[in-house]
Amino acid sequence: MTSLPENLIACPDCDLLQRVPPLPSGGKARCPRCRKVVAARKKDSLDRTMALTIAAAIAFLVANVMPLMGLSAVGRTAGTTIIGGIHEMWVQEEKLTALLVGFCVVLAPAVKIGFTLAVLFAARRFPAPAWAGTLLRWAEMHEPWAMLEVMMLGILVALVKIAELATVIPGVGMFAVGALIFLLAGMTAAFDPEEVWERVRWADGEAPRAPRAQSAGEAGG
Repeated sequence: MTSLPENLIACPDCDLLQRVPPLPSGGKARCPRCRKVVAARKKDSLDRTMALTIAAAIAFLVANVMPLMGLSAVGRTAGTTIIGGIHEMWVQEEKLTALLVGFCVVLAPAVKIGFTLAVLFAARRFPAPAWAGTLLRWAEMHEPWAMLEVMMLGILVALVKIAELATVIPGVGMFAVGALIFLLAGMTAAFDPEEVWERVRWADGEAPRAPRAQSAGEAGG
């Protein structure tokens, strides 16, 4: 078999085959024929994603431990947390809804944050162990199931309806959920999976090449 040249890719717009040069941090490679961006390297991807992921882990713990909101009516006050709300659904025989909320609001975000942290810590040494690639795939699989923004929208709709009957007291957990939504989005925007894959040890035990030197600028492909 004839091996293909390294880093040979096809432009997604005009299908021109081209070899992408090593890119510096924040650099981009454009197709010489149609100027489409065919490759990009996010700036300080691992460090930025690590900071956002640690912040997301803290916000996740606060969101699940602290009260989400409180209700005050006719002199009586009640509050609940996310876990408490899921438990109440289960007690009220809404078991399917409780399982779905628990999976999409608690389990999926926890898996994404935990796996991403493990991958980032593993990628800090070279070469990264092969299991880092497996965790990276699993984290990407759980990402579409993390639906905190849907829960937040439901809470806001419920608050508008309940406001006529009782006084609503936003809890620390609600602000933590709001912060967590933005942090998860920031993690996705800052993370460059390609940079991790370049560090992962191959399945046959072969070590990858040493990471490319990072420098400022933009490369043309």
